[in-house]
Amino acid sequence: MRKGKVFKYIAIFLIVGLVIVSHAYAARIKDVSSIGGVRDNQLIGYGLVIGLAGTGDNIENGFTKETLANMLSRQGLGMKEGSRKDLSSDNVASVMISAELPPFAKVGSKIDVMVSSIGDADSLRGGTLLMTPLRGADGSVYAVAQGAVSIGGFAAGGKGASLSKNHPTAGRITNGAFVERELKYDFENRKSFSINLYRPDFTTAAGVAVSINGVVAGVEAKLVDSSTIAVNIKESFQGSIVKLVSIVENINVVVHSPAVVVIDEKTGTVVMGENVRISTVAVAHGNLFIQIREEKRVSQPSPFAPAPPAGSAPVDAGGGTIIAPGGQTVVTTETAIGVAEEKNRLVVVPRGVTIQEVVKALNAIGVTPGDLITILQTIKSAGALQADLKVI
Repeated sequence: MRKGKVFKYIAIFLIVGLVIVSHAYAARIKDVSSIGGVRDNQLIGYGLVIGLAGTGDNIENGFTKETLANMLSRQGLGMKEGSRKDLSSDNVASVMISAELPPFAKVGSKIDVMVSSIGDADSLRGGTLLMTPLRGADGSVYAVAQGAVSIGGFAAGGKGASLSKNHPTAGRITNGAFVERELKYDFENRKSFSINLYRPDFTTAAGVAVSINGVVAGVEAKLVDSSTIAVNIKESFQGSIVKLVSIVENINVVVHSPAVVVIDEKTGTVVMGENVRISTVAVAHGNLFIQIREEKRVSQPSPFAPAPPAGSAPVDAGGGTIIAPGGQTVVTTETAIGVAEEKNRLVVVPRGVTIQEVVKALNAIGVTPGDLITILQTIKSAGALQADLKVI
């Protein structure tokens, strides 16, 4: 009886320990994946920003002039050929508008838009975007944008100097577009859906499938590949698919990431993943410094020195000595070369079992980030770095 209680307590302790470990390294499915077919759609449009205080496009730009003339014609102001040539205003700028239409967006809802100058405007500060249709990849109009442009900066200057803050030729209009057409989603009547991992991994995908099958009844989750899990709804399932997706998204799964070391040589940045390990190696890293210095020296003739004979030139007497005939100025170059090498000892870097120990061992060598990049590349070449080394 006592042994049974002991085994019972041990089993409970192991189960609690596994739960704590899995929870400590777990993430929600919605944070590491997306639902297949549910995504944003990009929109784009071309329009005019008006009301600029002399910071707009040079009206000599053909597309700006033609766009302004066409806009005035649509407003009932007849523009003859001669009047089009005389059209002049630096308070107008041609812009491109971009936006993202979220899934399930309804007619009348508002979305944010980005406004970017495509001409030679100096600033869009204080401008107002005129009504601009936004089209999708299929050419259909899905939203209409209009409103005051906010750039969060400024640009000012004169003929001799200028001053700017942030980027004055690109701005944003919060809730600046109304949705005019909805994307059709027959989501409620579907009998299956897919889960796509942001980062493909067979181990993580298998864990997602096991977690869904263990938590939700009436569905079957199958592993399709390293990034896709297909969830099929059985006839016995009772409920809404929208509610099902909500339940699935909030299931915690253990995310397995590969061992990767990312190096950015442009900035000297080194980022290591949690699973990076190194074998025991001996490292000696020393820098070799070579300095070359040149100095110019001028030899002036003494006062009242006789003029050099016609056609004569300085003669190299060897050993850096130059003999100049008569009173002639001679410029010589003296070069000094120095070589210095750091005398670092051979340091044994022990095998690291955690990322903290790996970093501690590498820091013990006392190298800079630039030297660390070289050391990691060399350790990888020696086969002692158990990680994928990526240089960006």
